[in-house]
Amino acid sequence: MKRWFDLCVALLAAMLLLVPVSIVAIAVRLTSPGPALYWSDRVGRYNRIFKMPKFRSMRIDTPAVATHLLENPGQWLTPIGSFLRKSSLDELPQLWSILKGDMSFVGPRPALFNQDDLIALRTERGVHELMPGLTGWAQVNGRDELPIPQKVQLDVEYLQRRSFWFDLKILVLTARKVIARDGVSH
Repeated sequence: MKRWFDLCVALLAAMLLLVPVSIVAIAVRLTSPGPALYWSDRVGRYNRIFKMPKFRSMRIDTPAVATHLLENPGQWLTPIGSFLRKSSLDELPQLWSILKGDMSFVGPRPALFNQDDLIALRTERGVHELMPGLTGWAQVNGRDELPIPQKVQLDVEYLQRRSFWFDLKILVLTARKVIARDGVSH
């Protein structure tokens, strides 16, 4: 049922968001050199690496590490990068990953391929068995501000509580967080 929900909602969202997605892509291209999309190597279900698209919010010469590991993350942002991140518009291309089956709407956020500490903790706690999500229980409880052990604990809680209704609750809470721009760094 979860996969069917993901497919139906992702197809509907893709159709409804076609114009806004096109506008964002053009804005990214007009405000900084490089492609509109950034394809990030991410860790999926069972620790399988997949390519996850995002609208590019960072300069093309930015090191491939988690934003919080950059010394001065703001210096790497494109002119509209901060807006894209705070509004979560940079996440829209992940509808492709949902349609392809690499992601779900709800699950733990996919780790970067080089976030060894996060990957190890998730594997140890069984979270790696879940399909990663566009949003998740950790995102609505702190998003970018959470330390890794706390994030993994929330992922474990999601693993134990997962259900269609819990996913719907997380989606509603996510919409509230995005509208309020709550818990987003840079």
